[in-house]
Order: sequence, then C-alpha cells, then structure tokens
Amino acid sequence: MAHSVRRTLAALVLLGVAVAILASLGAWQLRRADERRALLAAIQAGRAQPPLALTPATAPGELSAWRPAQAQGQWLNQYSVLLDNRNQDGRPGYWLATPLLLEPASRGAVLVLRGWLPRALPGQPAPTPPAAPAGQHSVIGELSPRVPRLFELWSFGGSAQGQLPATLPVPGGALPQVQNLELPAYAHATGLALLPAVLMQTQGDDTLVRDWPQPSVDYNQNQGYALQWFSFAAIAAAAWLAVAWRGLRRGRGAVRP
Repeated sequence: MAHSVRRTLAALVLLGVAVAILASLGAWQLRRADERRALLAAIQAGRAQPPLALTPATAPGELSAWRPAQAQGQWLNQYSVLLDNRNQDGRPGYWLATPLLLEPASRGAVLVLRGWLPRALPGQPAPTPPAAPAGQHSVIGELSPRVPRLFELWSFGGSAQGQLPATLPVPGGALPQVQNLELPAYAHATGLALLPAVLMQTQGDDTLVRDWPQPSVDYNQNQGYALQWFSFAAIAAAAWLAVAWRGLRRGRGAVRP
C-alpha cells in the first residue's frame, strides 16, 4: 500500500512539472509571436516612410530602419571591406561594403553594403570584387542601423583573424576580410565621419547580388507552436487528474471495513 502511494505521488509530481514546463513553452512561443508581429509592423512602417536624401547633416532620428534612402557622392574604393561567411541561397560568399563620400570637406560619408559575391571554389582563383565607378553617383537602398552581425567563433580563442585593421587602406591594396563590422571601429580606421546607419543598396549596374536577407516575421508559426505546447500541457493536466482520481479511489477502497 505504501509503495502504491509513493508511486502515485511521484507520478503526480512529474506530471505537475510537465504541465508547468509545457505551459511555459507555450507562453514563450506567444511572446515570440508578439516580437515577430512587432518586427513586421516596424518593417512596414519603415518602408512606408518617404525616401530620405542622405547628407552629413541628416539627423540620427531620421535614420530609421527599413526606410528607403538615396545618397549622392563619390565611392571610396580604397576603403572597401569584404564581410565573410555571408551565404546566398546556400552558396558561401561575401558582402562588399564600400563608403560613399557625401561631402569631401567634412569627410562626411555613409557606409554602403553594395551586394553579395560568391566565394571561389577550391582550385579556382578568388573572385575580384567589382570596383565602384569614379565620379558622382546616386545610390538607392534601405537603411539599417548597423551591419547585420554574425556569431564570431574566433572571438573565444583570442585570435585577431577576421578583425578590422587599425588603419585603412591596408598596404598593397588588399581588401580586408572580416566577420563583422562595427561602424565606430570602421570610422576610426578610415578617418571618415560616418552617418550612424548603413545603406543597403537595392539597385546597381554591376554583377553583385542584392537580395538582402530579411528577418523572420512569421508569427503564425509561433502561434501554431504555442497551440501545440498548450495541447501537450492539457494532456499532461488530464493525466494528472486521472492519476489523482485513481489514487483517491484506491485510498477510499483501502479504508473501507
């Protein structure tokens, strides 16, 4: 009898824990759905704004994410940087980042993500990034508050591989390859007065691919997962009630004369 009571209590504890965990997972999925819904609203609001003409005097408050923007200036090819490990449709490659000089007197500029180019296959020569043309050019794109980041595995080992050189351009004219690019560090290395935003170019006449990745905003998927977790929690709660009811009936039968 005592053994049966212990088993019943253990089952009730385990089922109670399962209900709490499954319900919390469902609540977490609902929070993720709210986050994605808010992100979708921010993207739609940004893209609905009128195009912004970028100048060195553009106020930071106007540089909202996803807003269409246009810049007029001169490309500074000598400061170009390759962002490594950026895949496109499953193919490894790079993003090419080049600053656009908006005002020579103040060195005011905006960093432009010009597009994607593939990584060379083993045994093939490395691809040559297309140089931006000389002279004044107009660049159209969308704003981002920063260069989208990747997780840097090398950072735990203390290696300097993939880090931005302290000064640009590097001797010999080779393009630095980095995992991530922070605007303050890049401004310090180039001596440019950068706008606190990045222009992701959407139109161009070169061979670069400009199909920029978009954050996942499928909140319906999270709502579906939440429903699944809450269903599992309900099943566990029903099992808890069944075990408790059987234990109660067993206990009543044991005390009958």
